[in-house]
Amino acid sequence: MSQARLAPGVTPGRLTPEELALNFVDVAPPLDPHEARVAADRCYFCHDAPCITACPTSIDIPLFIRQIATGTPDAAAMTIFHANILGGMCARVCPTENLCEGSCVRMDAEGQPVEIGALQRYATDGLMAKPGHPFRRAEPTGKRIAVVGAGPAGLAAAHRLAAKGHDVVIFEARPKPGGLNEYGIASYKAVDGFAQAEVDWLMGIGGIEFRHDQRLGRDITLNGLRGEYDAVFLGMGLGGVNALRTDGEDRQHVSDAVAFIRDLRQADDLTALPVGRDVVVIGGGMTAVDAAVQSKLLGAENVTIVYRRDQSQMSASSHEQEHATSSGVRIICNAAPVAVHGNGSVVEVEFAYTQDGPDGLKLTEERFRLKADQLFRAIGQRLEDAPDGITLEGGKIAVDDYGRTSLDGVWAGGDCASGGDDLTVTAVAEGRDAAEDIDATLTGRPVEIPG
Repeated sequence: MSQARLAPGVTPGRLTPEELALNFVDVAPPLDPHEARVAADRCYFCHDAPCITACPTSIDIPLFIRQIATGTPDAAAMTIFHANILGGMCARVCPTENLCEGSCVRMDAEGQPVEIGALQRYATDGLMAKPGHPFRRAEPTGKRIAVVGAGPAGLAAAHRLAAKGHDVVIFEARPKPGGLNEYGIASYKAVDGFAQAEVDWLMGIGGIEFRHDQRLGRDITLNGLRGEYDAVFLGMGLGGVNALRTDGEDRQHVSDAVAFIRDLRQADDLTALPVGRDVVVIGGGMTAVDAAVQSKLLGAENVTIVYRRDQSQMSASSHEQEHATSSGVRIICNAAPVAVHGNGSVVEVEFAYTQDGPDGLKLTEERFRLKADQLFRAIGQRLEDAPDGITLEGGKIAVDDYGRTSLDGVWAGGDCASGGDDLTVTAVAEGRDAAEDIDATLTGRPVEIPG
């Protein structure tokens, strides 16, 4: 074992470049043509298929699988992209076990669903690898729409609006587009720069302009956008991270899991990324799992996720939980942090066991401590700098079924809007549907939404 791996504290270079390269390979390698045909042949091609209902973007799953089975994967890709323009990323990051595959009739009969996610990736990757963009813009409408945020919701809205013939300007606070697809998911889920490659492919439709380092409330204002554009779509996600609200939270090496994942995603050299020997992650969602697993892959020796409720209530899917434990991550449930101990830097985290009753979650007097030289918070994010004059609901922008906000000419979708659930596929659906309503409002054309 290398000396760096044994070193105490938060340090880079715990593993060699060769070890890191092996650890961060594609977690789910793509199917080859033969494997795809075999997988497609397992589909019953159900009428009123439950997998379609379970998909937030309502992709016609039996149709695209039949198209693969009959040797027309490019047609399958178009079936997918008409409903979900980010179908390539969703094939990689969707919790399919909770959505389409979890609803597959073969799941009930055999406990082994059709590999819908893998088949979707097979089709979409194949078409995206070909030159050109498969969609063409409609005749120009002369309308200009501002999209705030280049995450999944904003990108989906922008592509659909551009396809309708509108001119779109995307205002993005960060240096790169992609949102959580670029900055917020485990790097082994989308290797080889796929997030940026997908954006580049999407931009091939034309009619979309990016303006980076443009933060709402700092560089641009909602009133200014409303005055300059025919419509505004807000899809800026959630910028703030919730605090633990425990004693000692301000100690060194206590940080946000989303920042850790962002830094890892943007790192050119993983050997330069510091990680602790004993890492603790607070939270129960996919961000917590991604931070924990990647800490282990970077060379942390002991990694523990601690969640305040029962494991069955973790928002991370059972598949994600199993992936964490198979990677060497320990999961402790029914415990909440009460103090962070250390002299300057975190050394231990003190927890209280919890009881969940009719009056809510309560801390018991039973305590324990975990050794930690690095502590990550993964307990949810919040909306920062909400625009003045817009109605909020539960700390997010209130929207109706069409994505309309309380302000005329302003729509919203994705995590920043009420109803968002931290899933790429849901954000895509909300961006797409809002774009259809924007187009209908500006032109009088009917909406065209699958499902």
